[in-house]
Amino acid sequence: VQLQAYGGGLVQAGGSLRLSCAASGSTGSINSMGWHRQAPGKQRELVATITTGGSTNYADSVRGRFTISRDNAKNTVYLQMNSLKPEDTAVYYCKIWTIKGFTSWGQGTQVTVSS
Repeated sequence: VQLQAYGGGLVQAGGSLRLSCAASGSTGSINSMGWHRQAPGKQRELVATITTGGSTNYADSVRGRFTISRDNAKNTVYLQMNSLKPEDTAVYYCKIWTIKGFTSWGQGTQVTVSS
C-alpha cells in the first residue's frame, strides 16, 4: 500500500488545517488508518487512529481539537485540526495497518503553527 499525504502548511495559533492521505495499491487489505507526528528533537507519537468501522482514538494532547475521519470509498483518511497551538508544530505522517498486521507510512507533511 502506498500513501500520499498533503495539506500541511503554516498557520497562526488558533487556526485550522486539514490533512489528507490517500492510499493506493492493495487497499482492500487496509484495516485501521491514522496519523502520527514528530516534532524536532522528539520521538514520533500517535495522534489519532480510525478503524474501518469508524471507531476513533486520540492522543490526550489533541482530543477535542482534532478530528480524524475516513472515506473508505476513496481510501482516504483526513485529520481536521482546529485551535492549533505552537506545540502542534511537527511533521505529520499518515499510517495504515493491514488486516494481517502490516504497516505502511506516508512521506510526511510539515505543519507549522506560529505564535
